[in-house]
Amino acid sequence: MLRFIGLLVAAMVVLALAPGARAQSQIRDFTIASRAFDGNKIGLDGQRRARAYLPDGYATSGRRYPVIYFLHNVFDDEKAVFDRDGFGRLLDQAIAAKAIPPVIVVTADFSTPLGSSIYASSPVTGRWDDFLAVELVGWTDRTFRTLARRESRGLAGDRMGGHGALAMGMRHADVFGAVYALHPVGAGVGMQPMWSRPNLELLQSAKSLGDLKGDGFSQLFTAIYQAHLPNPDKPPLYVDLPARKVDGNVVVDARATARLIDSFALDHQVLRHADALKSLRGLKFDWGRNDPNPDHVISAQAFSRLLTELGVPHEAEEYVGGWGDRTWGETGRVYTAMLPFFARTLAGE
Repeated sequence: MLRFIGLLVAAMVVLALAPGARAQSQIRDFTIASRAFDGNKIGLDGQRRARAYLPDGYATSGRRYPVIYFLHNVFDDEKAVFDRDGFGRLLDQAIAAKAIPPVIVVTADFSTPLGSSIYASSPVTGRWDDFLAVELVGWTDRTFRTLARRESRGLAGDRMGGHGALAMGMRHADVFGAVYALHPVGAGVGMQPMWSRPNLELLQSAKSLGDLKGDGFSQLFTAIYQAHLPNPDKPPLYVDLPARKVDGNVVVDARATARLIDSFALDHQVLRHADALKSLRGLKFDWGRNDPNPDHVISAQAFSRLLTELGVPHEAEEYVGGWGDRTWGETGRVYTAMLPFFARTLAGE
């Protein structure tokens, strides 16, 4: 009996010392009062939700931590990567395994009634650049024990959030020191014209944003137009359409389309911000070779070649995978590639 009790106590000690048992990380939800959405045309609330992951030991360590800001995919919100994808558990495991030092992770709600802000400022949807680079970063530094400097701030995102990480990273390289984009979309013009995706008749006949519900491509591309072809004087969509259906035929507005490509496509944006990207401590993006939309693949390949042409140091990796199916889990890109990247590139205390 004494031998059994001794074995039981020893087993309990081992369990108590196991990384999973010791992890006392916290996930907290907050609301941030923002002024970046004053006067927006689609009724966005200035009270924006945010979520913060605080690593094991944060409450008692007294130390300051690097911060990773993670931008969610279209039709998601700030909770999805934690509640659906288990981001908190992966962070606990990575920190316990010393794959990355303890780090704070912050997500926020970048959604709109159509599913996404597209991570671009617009007179229609609001000043998303100010919300991220000024308000959210400032709030985080005031609320938590952060290392409040660009060298200790990382920016990452998934798919449309990956597009946002690259675009925001270009425009705000003075705020963020390292950028990782998971399977970014919109890197450049693909094989199919953008106007072939939404239902043009639906967009032309819509009486409200609600009329687009249930048509994912129409919602997504109207959100892109609100971000990059905004027209505050054209309700209910508040956009200039790059193409219309007339008597059953597509009529392309070449000037509007040129504006859209120049504003939205990452390969056009980078021509204006290449020198800013050169100042980053690290830049990496990846994409799945088997994405059912080949436009994402060929534009990511071309974007990497353009960065090389512009002399922008970066890492780019094509892997065997599809549309987000290799992102999460212990063998996914977040755990095996993104977190080790930030372990290398973010400055600690």
